[in-house]
Amino acid sequence: MYEAFYGLKSKPFQLNPDPNFYFASKQHRRAKAYLEYGVSRNEGFIVITGEIGAGKTMVLRSLIDSLSGSNVVTGHLVTTQLGAEDTLRMVGAAFGFRVKDVPKSELLITLEAFLISQTSKGKRCLLIVDEAQNLTPRAVEELRMLSNFQFGNQALLQSFLVGQPEFREILQRPEMEQFRQRVSATCHIGPLDAEETQAYIEHRLKCAGASGKPSFEAGVFEEVHKASGGIPRRINAVCDRLLLAGFLGDHTHLTLADVAEVVQELQQENRVPVRAPAMAVSAGGEPQLPGGLAGAALDVDLNQVKLDADDAEGMSRQIAALTADQRGDQLQRLERSLLRLERINVQTLTMLQKLVEAVKKPGDKSS
Repeated sequence: MYEAFYGLKSKPFQLNPDPNFYFASKQHRRAKAYLEYGVSRNEGFIVITGEIGAGKTMVLRSLIDSLSGSNVVTGHLVTTQLGAEDTLRMVGAAFGFRVKDVPKSELLITLEAFLISQTSKGKRCLLIVDEAQNLTPRAVEELRMLSNFQFGNQALLQSFLVGQPEFREILQRPEMEQFRQRVSATCHIGPLDAEETQAYIEHRLKCAGASGKPSFEAGVFEEVHKASGGIPRRINAVCDRLLLAGFLGDHTHLTLADVAEVVQELQQENRVPVRAPAMAVSAGGEPQLPGGLAGAALDVDLNQVKLDADDAEGMSRQIAALTADQRGDQLQRLERSLLRLERINVQTLTMLQKLVEAVKKPGDKSS
C-alpha cells in the first residue's frame, strides 16, 4: 500500500518469514552455526529455542535454502498436539512416502529402508521439527528411537528440534534423561538489543530497496526497541504501522510522535476488553453485589453522609473533569480515525484518477 510512497520495491516489514530479509544478529548467527555444526556431524539432536517471533523459523528457512542442491535430504515437520504414532506418520509424510492406513511396524520398516537407500546413494537425511514444544513425551521418545537407525557405524537420521522456551522445561523432566544424552548442542535465541534493533530495521529497509526514505528522528529506533522488546516480529508490526502512519500523514520523515501514536494504537487494539461481572438477583428481584456485599449499599443512609460545601464542590468538579477527559479522549480517537479514512479516500481517488487517465486512448473524445 505504501511501497510506492517511499520508493520501495517490496514490503519491508511483513510478518511472514522471508529468507531474503534474513538478518544475521549475533544470536541468529550462533543458532545457524549450531545447525550447520549438526549437519556436519550427522548424528544426535540439535535443540534451538526462542520466544514467539524471535526468528527461529527464519533461521531454519535460511539453513534449508543453503542446503538446496547439496547431498542433504530434508524433511520439515511442524507439530501440533499429536500422539506418538501420529508423529511417526508425520515424519514419514515429511520425507514423501505414503503413511495412510500403514501399521506402525510397516511404517518403521519403510522409513528405515528409505534412510538406508538415501545413505547408500551418498546422501544424508535431516529431519527438522518445528514447534517442538507441542511434542508429547512419548512423541519425543519415538524420535529418539529413530536416532537408533544405523548403517554400519553411520547414523541414518539427523534431527533438529526447534521450539519455544517451554520445550527446554520439557526436556528437563526425569523421563527425558535418555533423550538429553542424545542432544549434541542447544541454543536459545533471545531478543535483539537496541543497537541490533536499529541495524535490523535498516537492513530490512535496504532489502526492500529503500534509498533515503523513510528518514527517522533521533530516538525513534530506541523507542521502537522499547515498544517491541527487541523481538523481530514485534519490531515488524511496529515498523509496518509506522510506515503506514507516515503514508497517511503524507510525510516520509518519521518522528517520535509517530512512534508514540502507533504504539498507543497497537496497545489499544491488543487490549482485551474487560466485561463487568453479571450482577446476581435475589429471589425478591433485588440486585445483589458480589463478595457478600448484598444489601450493604442499601443499608447506607445518605442523609447521614455529611460533606461541607467546599468538599462537595471539589468532588463535583473532579467528577466533571474525569467525564470531560473521557469524552475528550473518545473524540480525539474518533477524529484521528476519520482523518485517516479521509486521507485514504483522497489517496484512492487520486490513484483511480491517474489510472483512468493512463488507460484513455489518445484522441479519446468521451466526456
